[in-house]
Amino acid sequence: MTPPTASIVRNPDFVRLWTAQTISQFGTQVSLLALPLVAISLLRASAFEVALLGTVEFLPFILFSLPAGAWVDRLRRRPILILGDLGRALALGSIPVAFGLGALTIWQLFVVAFVVGTLTVFFDVAYQSYLPAVVERDQLVDGNGKLEISRTIAQTAGPTLGGGLIGLVTAPLAILVDSASYVFSALFVLLIRGPEPTPYPRVDEHGRARGGLRQEVMQGLRYVLGNRYLRGIAACTGTTNFFTSMVFATYLVYAVRELGMTAAQIGLVFGLGNIGAIVGALSADRLRRRLGLGPTLVWAIFLGTPGLLLIALAPRAFPFPFLIASGLLFGWSVVVYNINQVSFRQAITPATMQGRMHATMRFIVWGTMPVGSILGGIIATASNDVGLAIRIGAIGSLFAVIPLLVTPVRTLREIPAPVDEVPASGADLSGTAAS
Repeated sequence: MTPPTASIVRNPDFVRLWTAQTISQFGTQVSLLALPLVAISLLRASAFEVALLGTVEFLPFILFSLPAGAWVDRLRRRPILILGDLGRALALGSIPVAFGLGALTIWQLFVVAFVVGTLTVFFDVAYQSYLPAVVERDQLVDGNGKLEISRTIAQTAGPTLGGGLIGLVTAPLAILVDSASYVFSALFVLLIRGPEPTPYPRVDEHGRARGGLRQEVMQGLRYVLGNRYLRGIAACTGTTNFFTSMVFATYLVYAVRELGMTAAQIGLVFGLGNIGAIVGALSADRLRRRLGLGPTLVWAIFLGTPGLLLIALAPRAFPFPFLIASGLLFGWSVVVYNINQVSFRQAITPATMQGRMHATMRFIVWGTMPVGSILGGIIATASNDVGLAIRIGAIGSLFAVIPLLVTPVRTLREIPAPVDEVPASGADLSGTAAS
C-alpha cells in the first residue's frame, strides 16, 4: 500500500475533528463511571437496574440505526455531528440540575441514557461517514489510528481523573464535565471549513428519484449482508459485543459490592489497564503491514477475549493485578481490531453508501449489546451471583473468532483500492484476497 503523500496532521480540518473528539472522549470517561455510580451509590439500584441502565442506553442502536443510516446519506454530516453533541450536552446537564433540586430518580437516568444513546446513533453513523470526506482514502488507517490514540489516552487517564473527581464533587456534579465536553466538541466541529459534498435528499447518486426510507434501508442491508467480508466482520464483532456486554453490565456492581473497591480504585484500574489500548493504537498499522489485514484481525480477537477470564479469576483479597492485566490484554485487542476493520469498511464503500453501511453494521454489532447487558443482569439477579454473569460472558467471548476463520476475512492481505459504484450485492473483493 502506498504511504500517504502528506502528514495527516497538516490537514487543519482533521486536526479540528481530532481535537473535538479528544475533548469529548475525556468527558465521556467521567460519565461512564458517574452514571452507574449515581444509580449504585445514591439511588441504591439493584444489579438488574444497573444492567438495565446500560441496556436502555444501547437500545436505540436496535431501534434507530437502520433509518439513521438512510437519513445520514441524504443530509450533510457536519450539522448532524454538531446537533448530536449539543443534544447530549443538554440531556446530561439535566442530571446535576435534578440532583440539586432533590428530584433525581432512576427513571430520569433511564430517560437520559435513552436520549444520549439515540443521539449517539446519529452522531456515530455521521462521524464514521464524515471522516472519508475530511482525509484521503490512503490516510484512513492513519486517521482512525490517531483518533483511536486519543480515545485510548482518554480511557487511560479519564477513569483515574473521573474517579478522583467523583470522590471530590460527587457523581452527579462530575457529569457536568461530560456535558461541557460535548459543547466544546461541537464548537471545534463547527470550525471545520473543508467542503462536504451536498447530497440531494430527493435523488440518489445516479440522479434517479430516491425510493422510500424503507427501500434505502434495505439497500444498506443488502450491501452489507451481500458482502462476504462484511458479513464475517459483523458476525465476529456482534458476538464479541454480546458476550462482553454480559461481563461489563455487572462489572461495576461486582467491583463495588463483591470486591469492595472504591470509585478511585476502579478509575485507577481502568486507567492502568487501558495502557494496552494505547499500545494497540500505536501498533495497529504496523501489525497489519507485517501480518496482513486478515491475520491481524484474527490474532487480535483470539488473543484479546481470554483477558475477560482474568476478571472472573481475580481474588477478592487483592484483585488489582488480575483486573489491570485484563484491561491491558482486552484493550490492546479491541483497538487493533477496530482500527483495521473500520478502515477496511470505509475504504471499500462508496461515499453514497457510507451512512447506510455504517448504520447497518452498527445495528448488527451494537444491537447485540442491550441483549447481552439485560441477560447479564438477569443471570446476576436470578442466581444472586454477580460473578456468574461475568464467567459466562468471558467463556462465550472465546467463540467470537470463529466467523473470521470460516469466511474469507482471514485471507485479506491489504486494504483494497476504493470502489466507485455500489453493486447490488455489495463490493466484490475477490481480486484482493485468495478465495
